[in-house]
Amino acid sequence: MSAAMSMPSEALAQSLFDSFAAPKPKPKPAQQAPSASKPKPAESAGVNGKTSEEVVAHVGGSEITASQLRAYFAALGAREQAAIVKEPALLSQAVRALLNERIVLQEAIAEKWDQQPHIAAQLEQVRERAIVELFLQSVSNPPANFPSEDELQKAYDANRSAFVVPRQFQLGHIFVSAPKDADRATEEKAKKSLDEIERKLKAAGADFMAVARAGNDAADGGEPGWVAEGQIRPEIRTRVMGLAKGAVSESIHLDDGWHIVKLIDTKASYTRPLAEARDQLAQQMRAERASALRRAYVNELLKRNPAAVNEIALSNLLASVHK
Repeated sequence: MSAAMSMPSEALAQSLFDSFAAPKPKPKPAQQAPSASKPKPAESAGVNGKTSEEVVAHVGGSEITASQLRAYFAALGAREQAAIVKEPALLSQAVRALLNERIVLQEAIAEKWDQQPHIAAQLEQVRERAIVELFLQSVSNPPANFPSEDELQKAYDANRSAFVVPRQFQLGHIFVSAPKDADRATEEKAKKSLDEIERKLKAAGADFMAVARAGNDAADGGEPGWVAEGQIRPEIRTRVMGLAKGAVSESIHLDDGWHIVKLIDTKASYTRPLAEARDQLAQQMRAERASALRRAYVNELLKRNPAAVNEIALSNLLASVHK
């Protein structure tokens, strides 16, 4: 088994990333005397003197090689590739997912599950759809230099409102659950908890977040962080907008229970500049261009090869299926 099996995920990822780059000439190794402690090379001589592929992982009788992982990485989108480069542990997760697939595949093939007629038919459909999809992607890929800086600027100017970041509030939140259809005992327990929380908050030098952490039914633990204006429930948003920085609201009774919020800070609404929105805008423009190119390509094919559907036969088929 290759030494790569015990490699830390980050080191493994880096070694694979290095191999994605253009091949570099390998320096000739210095002549050294054989040594028992000399580490094994990444690739070893195989049958008939051929070089065997470096094995990165294996399960059962199946192996995942470095070249297979390079192909896997190359097939990912730019965003997924960047994520793996930034966080190499994701590559280790991907390898484990591939191993899971391999072991299930081994079982399916061993049981000749793929040879069942209805499964074989479904597999052929999947294969055909994959061929169509991959082919359409190849013929509808926008030029590498699209969009240009001028095209980006025009698209940004025409859609400036889409880059408006709404006002945001940094909040502290205390929630006491008391659904409106709760029984009397639940209501009384909730009211008792609320009274105790309000008593603590009114004490001199009260620490809102300490009180929130001590008794809170909020899923976020009382620290929702920065929240956009439109994401706050209207009944609570009205109270928040009337608070001064650092102020705490009175308890707000809603259908799900009681809410108390503290306004920690506010960020004014602003429009993201093109420099900040460039990558997102470029990806959207390329996706839209690819979609347009795909439609145009298919329409051109249909012009040269007009399609025809026998609606009567189709109706008869549908009727027979429902019998």
